[in-house]
Amino acid sequence: MKYFFLSEGWTVSRVWASDGLWQITAWRRQPDIQRLNICLMENNELLWLYRVEEAVLTVEVKPTTPALATTTIGQVVLKRLMTAEQVIERLGTAEAKCHLQNIQSVVQ
Repeated sequence: MKYFFLSEGWTVSRVWASDGLWQITAWRRQPDIQRLNICLMENNELLWLYRVEEAVLTVEVKPTTPALATTTIGQVVLKRLMTAEQVIERLGTAEAKCHLQNIQSVVQ
């Protein structure tokens, strides 16, 4: 698996694999990209952790709302996805906050 952090208010757009732009008809499915329940707070901005399958090489992201698109960059291409070790290192150096909605799921 590979990982990346993405700001709140941004979403995944196009995806590339080793043979080029991800083609749903060729792969017969969407790429496996999942937002995890882990985020960092950096400069008053939430950065959500996403997990992607190994076949994904590059991810294009863009703002979800037109208001964000006019005040920020229109789109960004993420070419250097992170390994699990890099994510753990980043989480270890970050000022992390944990918010649990169900404490029983952790203590059982």
